[in-house]
Amino acid sequence: MSSTDLMAQRYGAPAPWRRRALLALVAVVVLVFGGWLTWTTVAHADPPVTSELVTFDTVDQHTVDATVQVDLRDADVEADCLLRAFAEDHSTVGELAFTPESSGRLDLTIRTERMATSVEKIGCTAEGQPRPR
Repeated sequence: MSSTDLMAQRYGAPAPWRRRALLALVAVVVLVFGGWLTWTTVAHADPPVTSELVTFDTVDQHTVDATVQVDLRDADVEADCLLRAFAEDHSTVGELAFTPESSGRLDLTIRTERMATSVEKIGCTAEGQPRPR
């Protein structure tokens, strides 16, 4: 008599349906996760608006010029964008909120309260797009 037979006699054999039920449950969980992952990928792959900071130049003590590339998926998308200027001590010294009228490069001027050393593109958002891009 093998050890498997002894174990089955002592503790009872597992029900044959349990293995199939466990496999079916795992398959359902994998299918649900795969569907969610596919939906997430497709929904977030093409946002209504994207933006990128191309360049910036500190003109003087109170002015920074920035060039931003904004891409609107459709011409009727209304987007809100934000640029932020920082001083050498990493404190915010200026912000510029703007609404692009169309896709393309925009030359913008940010007014600052003192000398800015860097500019950060916070991003653009549109209706249904909670995360700035």
